[in-house]
Amino acid sequence: MSGENSIEAEGRIVKAIGNGRFWLELENGHRLVAHATKRTQKDLGKVSENDSLQIEVSPFDLSKGRIV
Repeated sequence: MSGENSIEAEGRIVKAIGNGRFWLELENGHRLVAHATKRTQKDLGKVSENDSLQIEVSPFDLSKGRIV
């Protein structure tokens, strides 16, 4: 996902799946799976359910995102 082609949004953690992946719910009610990059994975040990995260979503596949 390139910076110019991605959609930035903010989502709320619904459930931690494990291995740096989370179910997120966006403000419009859309749910997706988001994964952490290696850079952000060490900071995600402190997050829990109902925390907000900034994500990038590809316009080609709206069911997956990347936590930034």
